[in-house]
Parts: sequence; structure tokens; C-alpha cells
Amino acid sequence: MAGTSVGRAVEQIRQMMRSQELLPGQPLRQEALAERLGVSRVPVREALKALEAEGVVRHQPNVGYTVARLSADELRQAYLMRGALEAIVLRELPRLSTAQLIRLSELNDQIAQAAEQVDVLRITELNHDFHFVIFRASGLQLIVDEIERIWKMTEAYRAVYLYDESARRRIVREHRQLINALRRGQTEKAVGIMDAHREATPAHLAPTLTAGLPLPG
Repeated sequence: MAGTSVGRAVEQIRQMMRSQELLPGQPLRQEALAERLGVSRVPVREALKALEAEGVVRHQPNVGYTVARLSADELRQAYLMRGALEAIVLRELPRLSTAQLIRLSELNDQIAQAAEQVDVLRITELNHDFHFVIFRASGLQLIVDEIERIWKMTEAYRAVYLYDESARRRIVREHRQLINALRRGQTEKAVGIMDAHREATPAHLAPTLTAGLPLPG
């Protein structure tokens, strides 16, 4: 039961970050979180430890937990790591099946619908599913697990990016281009599309982070 409560608390806190209820740099008070989530402090404390291990939150002795705030350079480095690992995965990817391609198209259609409704939380969840249908098809599970670790660490930044209307249109368009490249077995084209797709987030946020300004929310 404790494990289930902790897992549920982890996902609820993660959703609060995705929805910008919790922003990078924001203090995390265990009592307030426990009340907000309707649980005791024990699963909240364990959830925060788990999120700290992922790099999603940070802890300072005698201060407590805060949502991790990345500098422009840290975000750039995180995306450099993603770029290197995702290129490996795409180049090892077998030709996707018809069922996998249909699944990608369905997910992207759902993203487009959520984009029209400006449902950033839903877009964030579907966007994760879209990318990891592709990545996990590679069979390179250790590498994909590391991509997911970096993905989680930077998720709050992608959520900020998705509040921009042009960004929402762009991801749907680029997903379609990626599906077409994968359908045709055009590996290097898929790598190029993914590179441009990925780099849009740090490029969009770099001026704000470099200036040390709080993220919009």
C-alpha cells in the first residue's frame, strides 16, 4: 500500500509540474503537498526523494525541497544528451509496423485536438507517449531509459513551451513529417526532423533563462 501511495504521489506531483501548478524554482512544502494530495506526509516525503533521484526536484539541508530550476546552460546540456542518445536510437530503429505507424498517427491527432483546446497537460502526456512509442521500438531499453530520465528532468520546460500557440501547431506538423519519414524508412531525414523538433524548446526558452527571469506561467 505504501508503495502504491508513493507512486501515486509521484505522478500527482509530476502532473502539478506539467500543468504549471508547480514551477521551476518553487519551494515544495511537504505539509501543503500532503493536504493537497489527501495523503500523509510519509508518501509525500518518499515521492520527493524519488523525484530528487530523477533530478526533477532538488533538496538543500535545512531548507527543503524545490522544483529543479535549470540554467540556460544546464538545459542546453540536457538537450545535447537527448540529441546524442535519440540519434542512436533512431539509427537502430527497425522499420515500424503498420500498427505502430497507425498508433503514432492516432496520438498525433489527439495532440492536435488537445492543442485546439489549449489542454497543455494532455498535450504533454500524449507527446511523451508519441515519442516513446518510437524510442521503445528500437529495443535499446537501457538507452531509452536514460532518455526518459532526461525527458522527465526537462518536462516542465517543454510544458512552458507548449503554452505558445505557434509551438503547439509546430509539434503537430513536425510529428506528421516524422511519421512520413519513418513510414518511408528515411532514417537520416527522421534524425534531422527530430533534431529540429527537439531544439525548438531550448531555443524558445534561452532568452528567459539567460536573463535569469522566471518562466512564464
